[in-house]
Amino acid sequence: MSGADPTPSWRATRPGSRVRVLSVAGTDPTGGAGIHADLKSFAAHGAYGMAVVTALVAQNTHGVRAVHVPDVAFLRAQLDAVSDDVTVDAVKVGMLGTRAVADEVAAWLVRTRPPVVVLDPVMVATSGDRLLEPDAEEAVRRLVAQAHLVTPNLPELGVLLGEAVAATWSQAVDQARRLARTSGATVLLKGGHLDGDASPDAVVDGATVTELDALRVPTSSTHGTGCSLSAAVAALRPRRPDWVSTVREAKEWLTGAIAAGDALAVGSGRGPVDHLHHAPTLGARPFGAEAWDRAEGLRRACDDLPFVRGLADGTLAVEQFEAYLRQDALYLGQYSRVLARASQLAPDATAQVFFAQGAARCLDVEARLHEARLQEVRLPGVRLPGEGRRGGAPPDVARAAASSAPTSAATRAYVDHLLAVAATGSYAEVVAAVLPCYVLYADVGARILVRAGDLAAHPYGDWVATYGDPQFATAAARATDLADAAAREVGGATRARMLAAYAASFVHEIAFFDQVRRPGADRGRDGAGVTGR
Repeated sequence: MSGADPTPSWRATRPGSRVRVLSVAGTDPTGGAGIHADLKSFAAHGAYGMAVVTALVAQNTHGVRAVHVPDVAFLRAQLDAVSDDVTVDAVKVGMLGTRAVADEVAAWLVRTRPPVVVLDPVMVATSGDRLLEPDAEEAVRRLVAQAHLVTPNLPELGVLLGEAVAATWSQAVDQARRLARTSGATVLLKGGHLDGDASPDAVVDGATVTELDALRVPTSSTHGTGCSLSAAVAALRPRRPDWVSTVREAKEWLTGAIAAGDALAVGSGRGPVDHLHHAPTLGARPFGAEAWDRAEGLRRACDDLPFVRGLADGTLAVEQFEAYLRQDALYLGQYSRVLARASQLAPDATAQVFFAQGAARCLDVEARLHEARLQEVRLPGVRLPGEGRRGGAPPDVARAAASSAPTSAATRAYVDHLLAVAATGSYAEVVAAVLPCYVLYADVGARILVRAGDLAAHPYGDWVATYGDPQFATAAARATDLADAAAREVGGATRARMLAAYAASFVHEIAFFDQVRRPGADRGRDGAGVTGR
């Protein structure tokens, strides 16, 4: 077996059938990792899940307490019981624990030759607990050659190569290339252990490296993320054309699952992700309330951002606020197009008018706020024609300066997400995607307004007055009502996509505000530094 693209079984691709996926892994009695997480991930992607237990693990959100590994004869009996009766379309291999277990699984893979094999080389838990005996490491290295895709984090990649952990992303990519070439397996390189805001991943085979950028979600709900991602990839691959498209879809799902994890309130340590964050809830709970509650952890993270704290107390540097305004102007120009698309798709005249007015407002009220601000203060390092004695610029010059600012990576990512939903999604999905920009700004603006008191003395009182205005709160409430109404008219699958679109937009909103944390850290593709939204 090698890392070449697998050929799915004919049964798996038969119309109306479900992919049958087997997890070979350890347990987690709290449900966040191991086979418990794998089965949830399979179900979340429409697959029929099965599980063979390699180890019984006593663990919770704080860590591993004990591990019991059954005799390998029982492991063999489990594996054969499945493959003797059921066509297995894909296998996800997780925790193995011992050399004997790894060798037994490898022998079964050679006998049965499943069409898709994803190996998550579980060696160290998120908590830091060791989950693989030292003498089993060589057996897992041999097992890599039996997989089509291997999904190591950086410490695991180092162990597989017998090298130190990569300190930089370029070093990690080099290690992944060498592992792919020597093993024949494609490598899903996960960069979550690197420092910084980004959480890059890459699909690496013997010839190519395809990087997949991702936002780092500010949360402690990361228990079982590696298990969940590899299981999602295994469930999706039999119905997707290649590893890159498969991994990209699985990562988008996982981002939403991580963002929604805090709302589960499971455990007091590193909580699990919400594998079914995209599924409809039981009962008639309004969409807006559910989506807002699921974003609780992100909302707390938003309040802690230096930009938001500085905006609230007036200590935000002027140049940072101006850079934010330039990015905001670029964003709003595209956001208005998405609102116009919502108006075009709207099922009734009331919704059509609301979103059309929202699109116009982006280009009118907010635009006037940006232009007024950019007139008042000299653009850093630039002397514009027609500047007055205060260093300001005429409206047309200020507008041109704002539009010519380089687009930051965070702005581009957010806009790309919204435009993609607008291009392919239903009315309900588009409304869900645009809703966070309404409700988050209304929430932040209203709370800063209460705290600020006299806006005349606040350096950013005009911004606070715009988004803290009761009229804007009314608009946000109306947008929420329309999202609720849209959710009531759709089935579970579309509601699931609504929740995913909302969660992704919320993550992008946080990253948008967070651009000012380190001036110049976020750079557009043209290399120009950008410090704000």
